[in-house]
Amino acid sequence: MTTKRAAIFDIDGTLVDTNHLHVVTWWEAFRQAGHHVPMREIHRAVGLSGGDLLDHLLGDDRDPADDDQLSAAHHTLYATYFERLPALDSAGELLRALAGQGWEIVLATSAGGAELSALRGAIDADDVILGATSADDVDDGKPAPDPVRQARELAGVPSERAVFVGDTVWDMRAAVRDDVTAVAVLSGGIPRADLEEAGAQAVYRDPADLLAHLATSAFADTP
Repeated sequence: MTTKRAAIFDIDGTLVDTNHLHVVTWWEAFRQAGHHVPMREIHRAVGLSGGDLLDHLLGDDRDPADDDQLSAAHHTLYATYFERLPALDSAGELLRALAGQGWEIVLATSAGGAELSALRGAIDADDVILGATSADDVDDGKPAPDPVRQARELAGVPSERAVFVGDTVWDMRAAVRDDVTAVAVLSGGIPRADLEEAGAQAVYRDPADLLAHLATSAFADTP
């Protein structure tokens, strides 16, 4: 019987304080293309993959020929922040604490390529991260279970031996659909009630708060 356990983490808004950077850069990309999309709606869509985000915000009646240009504009604008992306307090310490308790640390994110490299650089905990699954690795992003399932399979554990930590309703729904324990943080700006409704079994303020309460968290309950 396997004794391994997987601690799976989203990155944006969960370990790195980037959600509002995504809001502003998506808003500017939309503005340049002639779309008026309120920032509050963009904020609620952060965490979806690029294609799903465009579907969610612009609908099916848009011209899909513009999608690549919109995504490229967002990436170019967001990339100006790559060298100064701010990790949330105690993000790296949380991963190291869990690794020290025997957890396999895996990242599950919609980011890929240079963006994922910049995010991992901000966290500065590659010494304890087993690996990452990105939007490049799955057919369907969150809220589909694919990113969580692939991260869990990378760690080689069944659903009941994995805990997923995220900051959006999309994260919680993906975890629930893979039968993984879902834990949320408020650092992405999504209300507690929305996260709980989407399946969060516990909600913490941020990584530092979760670190301070590890002994009473889902990470302590998983045998």
